[in-house]
Parts: sequence; C-alpha cells; structure tokens
Amino acid sequence: MKSATEKIFEKHLSEGKMTPGEEIGLKIDHTLTQDSTGTMAYLEFEAIGISQVKTLLSLSFVDHNMLQNDFRNADDHRYLQSVAAKYGIVFSRPGNGICHQLYLERFAQPGVTLLGSDSHTPTAGGMGMIAIGAGGLDVAAAMAGEPFYLEMPNVYGIKLTGKLSPFVSAKDVILEVLRKLTVKGGVNNVLEYFGPGVKTLSVPERGTITNMGTETGATTSIFPSDENTKQFLASQGRENQWTRIETDEGTQQYSEVLDIDLAKVEPLLAMPHSPDNVKPVNELEGTPVDQVCIGSCTNSSLRDLKIVSALLKGKKVHENLSLTISAGSRQVMENLAVTGELESLIQSGARILENSCGPCIGIGQAPNTGAVSLRTFNRNFKGRSGTQDANVYLVSPETAVAAAITGKITDPRKLGMYPEIGIPEKFVLSDAMFIPAVINSNAKVLMGPNIAPLPQFQPTPPQLSGEVLLKVGDNITTDDILPGGTEIMSLRSNIPEISKYIFCRVDANFYQRAIQKHGGFIVGAENYGQGSSREHAALAPKYIGVKAVIAKTFARIHIANLINFGILPLTFAVKQDYNNIDQGDLLELDTNELAETLILKNKTKNVEIKVNLNLSNQEKEQIKAGGKLAAIKAKQK
Repeated sequence: MKSATEKIFEKHLSEGKMTPGEEIGLKIDHTLTQDSTGTMAYLEFEAIGISQVKTLLSLSFVDHNMLQNDFRNADDHRYLQSVAAKYGIVFSRPGNGICHQLYLERFAQPGVTLLGSDSHTPTAGGMGMIAIGAGGLDVAAAMAGEPFYLEMPNVYGIKLTGKLSPFVSAKDVILEVLRKLTVKGGVNNVLEYFGPGVKTLSVPERGTITNMGTETGATTSIFPSDENTKQFLASQGRENQWTRIETDEGTQQYSEVLDIDLAKVEPLLAMPHSPDNVKPVNELEGTPVDQVCIGSCTNSSLRDLKIVSALLKGKKVHENLSLTISAGSRQVMENLAVTGELESLIQSGARILENSCGPCIGIGQAPNTGAVSLRTFNRNFKGRSGTQDANVYLVSPETAVAAAITGKITDPRKLGMYPEIGIPEKFVLSDAMFIPAVINSNAKVLMGPNIAPLPQFQPTPPQLSGEVLLKVGDNITTDDILPGGTEIMSLRSNIPEISKYIFCRVDANFYQRAIQKHGGFIVGAENYGQGSSREHAALAPKYIGVKAVIAKTFARIHIANLINFGILPLTFAVKQDYNNIDQGDLLELDTNELAETLILKNKTKNVEIKVNLNLSNQEKEQIKAGGKLAAIKAKQK
C-alpha cells in the first residue's frame, strides 16, 4: 500500500532510502524560475559550465519585478531571455502571467517532479505531482542534471469529506489547515489530501490549497490525479498527458491524519501579521476597509475571477476603498473577455492591473498609512505590502468582493444568492507570449551594467570567530532579512548593492556594523527564515561576512540556502541557551571537524554552549568547500 506521494518519490529516487528523516536525492523532471530569483539562478547555472539544460523541461518566467522605472529590470529581463535562447529554456515574456498559474495551465503533468526557485512552486501539487520550492542554486544544479537533495519527509494525510457551502471556497480550506497546523506545523511533511471531499474540488481550487500549504512550512502538498485532473487537462488541450495517481485504498502510510469536513468550513481570514492568525470573518464584521486586492498565485485562476465578476455584476466598488484585480495569466483575461465577464469587472470600478505578482510582493499598490487591506494573497507579513503600519488580512475572493462592495469586512454569505459559473470545456488558449525552447550555443548572453559577477567564496576555515551582529526573535522571515519592493528587488542581480539592505527594516545599522566588524554571527529563535525562497537572504549575508546563524529552529528552504552558500546553520542543543547570547558578544567556534554537536564559546560571557550541526556528509562537503557551487565545480574537475 502506497500513498500518491510515495509513488512519485519512488519513481524519481536516485539516491538514498525513503525513510523519513534520511537524506535522499530526487531526479527532477521540470524546473521553473521567476525573474526576482532567476537572474541569480542563471548566473549560477552558467558558472557550472555546461552547454544546455539536462531536464525534460525548464521554464523561465518574468512575473515579479515588472515595473521598469529605469534600465535595471529591463536589463534583467533581456538577460533572462538571452540565457533561455542559449541553453534550451522556455521563456515566458513579461505580462504573460504568474509562473504558478501559467505552469498549472500549460505545463503541469501528473506524476512529474518540479523544482522551482519560488516557495509557492507546490501550487502544481494540485495536478498530482511533486512540486517543491527551493533556492536558485538548487534549481541551477537540477538544470545541470544534479539530483535535488532533501530530507525524506513524512506524509501527513488531510482527509476531506463533505462539500463546501455557498460563499465558502478553497482559500477558506487552507486557512482552516493553517489555523490547525500553524506556520511551522507542516515542517518536514508532505501534506497529502485524500477522501471523498477531494472529488468536489477542481484543479484550480486544489492549486489554491497546495499553493498556500507552503505557509505551514511543508515540503510540498499534493492532491491525487483523478477524473477532475483529466477534465482540466482536456480543457487545456492536454488530455494525452493525464495519468491516474491516487493513494492505494486502505493505506496506512500517513504519519498523522487531519480530518476536515468541507461542509463545516466557514468564511475565514488571516489577521495581521501572520497567515496562521486565522479567525472567522463574522468575528471581524464591520471593520472599515481601505483597500481590496484580488489576485496572486493563490487566487487568480479563471474560476476565481469568474466568481468575482459574477458577484460584482451590476454593483459598484465602495467609494471609500480601492479594488485592484490582477489575473494570473493572459489566458484568464482572454477567457473573461470572450464571455463578457471582464466588462463586469471594469464597470464596477475595479482597477485592472497587469498579469503579475505585483502587490503581493510589494510591487505597487502599497496601502495608505495605517490602512486595512484585504488581499487574496498568501502572506501578510508586516511591511510586505510596502506600508509598514498597514494591517493586511488574507481572505477568499468571495470575502474580498463582500468588502469591496460594502466598504467593510463582511461575511460574504450576506451577499444573497451564490452565483453559478460555467467553466468552459475548452479554454481559449493563449500561448503567444511563450518563446519555445531552442538550443543555440552561438547565442550571445546579454548582461546590463547592474548585473554583477557572481561572488566567489573561500573554503570554510578551521575556526570561526566574531561578534554577534544581530539577535532576533521567532518567525523571522526572508522579507525581514532582505525585503522586497521595487527598489530592493531591482538589485537582485547585484549582490554587492543588495547586501546594503540586509535587515534594513529590523535594524537600520546592521549593514554598516557587519562591514565594520568584518562579518560575524546572527542569532535567531524559532522558525528562522520562513517565507520566500529568496536565496539572496543567505547569499547577501555571506557576501558581507556572516559566518553562521544560530537558531532554535530553521525553515526548510532557508536552511538549505545557508548550506548552499557555506553559512553554518547551527541549532541550540538546549533551546534555553538562546538566552546566553546577546548582540555584541564575541563568539568562537572550532570547525576543523564538522561534528553533529559542536561547542560554541561565548568569550564575552565566558560560557560554552552546545550547538547542533545536523548535516549529511554531502552537505558537510559543501560547507567545507565554501558552498554548493564550489563543491559541484570541484566534482567536475
């Protein structure tokens, strides 16, 4: 008896045994990148030194940093297109749509493995595949034919029964999961959905749930590939790519099981400033709202925007707020236009934005001072919207529309009859902005002046010493370490410049202190590095001399990124020892032998602290070499 997860892992296992907790290597079929992580990923891929990608399919999307205030973003986009032309990568041009929505529509296949340089890559798990978010260097290595190494996760079963009530949608389901599991309850797990309730959910609805499973810390999330999957592929003209992948009847392979009766789920929202701060909408009713944003890779499918259009038809956006809508793809927009449903959105007074991530990662639409903003997005970390004192709530499209019409948080069940929408048997397909993969070894890679050379790092010395540059608390996000937004994201291909913004919203003096002290240590608490997969949150600290991060626990992708760039990820053997280190303390660590337990000497307080370094032999070699890229290149010699 096997779960769907185990079936796909088994088929793609290249190294190790499928024992939870043990390191395995997975063969990767597909990769995807997006522009904010892609420039660095392709610089890393070029540094590996092979002539073409070795995956079955690799895709490069431009969807994040699309405001072209000056030459920098345009240069990055030109670089990405030229790399794609040289090495055999499908290129999705700016304006085509959001990588996860586009991939689900046009490329996702049941049973396939996908590695993406974006933490919400698990969206494709709604198609019955293993889709994992990772740092850009891991994706570059996969494009070069290297296995993806990870700790074999447990398979956590989520049993769905019943059927959703009117005005309750897939977003409410994943908010219910977050309410129960929290932002770290999914760590080292694949969340696998099963049970009779699964058949009531379409692939786009499943994609909403697997997308935001990332916020639990899960390795990935997956639904079975069934008749609904076949129907969705047929609507995209890809029925021949369907295969059935389901958990065997009576399997006992789940480490734990969470039961959710869909009929009992109610409209929910995540309150500021965490996706797991979940409460029923009716408990917050009446709260005035300044802004509503509908879109993002979580809720920008044709299903979602058809519901939005139907609910807005004949109504106007409340005079005291702004409503923005950003579709996930040109295909979604074209299908709305063909049926006349786009007209309802326009006539309501909604602002129609480009098909991109946009406001979700702080690119435009920052709320006003102290605003309440309701968003159908997946993260509401403090300041991520671009306004530090804004209160961002995460909601379903139905709840978003209810607020847009009434001007306040409103239970969407008060809007009247739930509209019936028709999903076409055959979508109007829109592939005009994809440039197919070709391999042209003579193609010239075009690099603008803002694209800096990839930093080179030395092997780890036998002893590390330095000051504690910063001590932070629980749930530090990669947005805290290196924020998004238009100015900072324009520097993603320039590590010397972007490093000046490390922890800029946590401690404005961090960069100067790190430079003056010639690097040092960072101390964190629980779940350090949660959130985005951005490897810059490890690469930039490495560039300015951060030698190790000591924390109670780490988020999965961030700890991998730290290892990839030769920063030691140390955990307190006794969590209370977190209290025995303060900012400014002088630390010393012998790294001649990278044992599982090391002794960290706090010279300032004259105490010794046990720390754990839970690395595989391969990861130890990467740390010793100065990072993964150096280790790969050494192996090629």
